[in-house]
Amino acid sequence: MVVINMASWIIQMSVMVLSVSSSQGKRDKVLYCSACKAIVDELNYSISQVDPKKTINVGSFRLNPDGTMEDKKVPLARSETHLSELLDGVCNSMTDYALHVDPNTQLKQYMRFAPRSSGTTGDFPDFKNFQFNGPEASNALKFACETVVEELEDDIIYLFSRDTEHVHEELCNRVSDYCKDSSHTNKEL
Repeated sequence: MVVINMASWIIQMSVMVLSVSSSQGKRDKVLYCSACKAIVDELNYSISQVDPKKTINVGSFRLNPDGTMEDKKVPLARSETHLSELLDGVCNSMTDYALHVDPNTQLKQYMRFAPRSSGTTGDFPDFKNFQFNGPEASNALKFACETVVEELEDDIIYLFSRDTEHVHEELCNRVSDYCKDSSHTNKEL
């Protein structure tokens, strides 16, 4: 009886592992690459909105044997605490993105179509090149965003806290492979 249960358990685990690995292989490359780039874009924007003079105390907050406490101040914008808070809400902005088809190259990627709350209009592409497919499309991008954040949270915080250059390329190509072998790897949103 134990052998049958063990064999059944091994078969169930094998099926589960195969289904998880095959579902990752079926990921929409455009969707996940765009979600990764959108996360970087949104975090860069949020960080840029923080007063560079603001700092936060970090350290152990324990007393040393001599009665002193060691803590240090770091800039708030790139602190792990602040970055974690930003990551908690970054995927809510995916409703401001839609599938964009470049009229010259027919390259598809999700791009921001809505202006930021600060009121600047920026260089937004022509709306006629966007495909607004209802809430399903933004829900899919939001789900992809949440998946990317869940899988790469530590890497995202590490790269942003160290002010890494070319975070799009580092995170979306090298760390995650979401945009690897993609025709729009170096183009930012």
